[in-house]
Amino acid sequence: MSLQVWCLSFRQPYAGLVLDGVKTVESRWRPLLAPLENQTLGIHIARRDWEGEEWRAVLSGPLAMNRVQIQTLLESGERFGRGVVAGLVDVGGTWLCSASTQGEELQHLERSAVLIGLQEKHLTHLSNPRWLKEPLRAPGGRDLWTAEIPVELLP
Repeated sequence: MSLQVWCLSFRQPYAGLVLDGVKTVESRWRPLLAPLENQTLGIHIARRDWEGEEWRAVLSGPLAMNRVQIQTLLESGERFGRGVVAGLVDVGGTWLCSASTQGEELQHLERSAVLIGLQEKHLTHLSNPRWLKEPLRAPGGRDLWTAEIPVELLP
């Protein structure tokens, strides 16, 4: 028995930040996740790292984490290595973050996305993150793709 789910590859540290519940908003230049509202999404950990350090600035600044907390979070995100479907998350609504969004609202969204510069991007709420019992090796893919997750790996 297995569960077929749509999957999306995330570069580290974002895959781990999603599965550890720190990142609750995903941002894309197009509404990629809109068709998956109220469905479960598999989180695939890409082999490559995210280029840029914005996430570190958000964790240490607005989220007020110290170096030890950040390092612990990064290590948690690497528990299954790379090139694997590592967990599941529930997909919420998608909306366009307008160019006029600013102030407290924008800061809240940036904290939730662990990213700066969200205007004119499509944002999607992510909730109920959970790690699989064991990682599922998978090559990943561009955009959305499907994977069969054996039920014994489900959390």
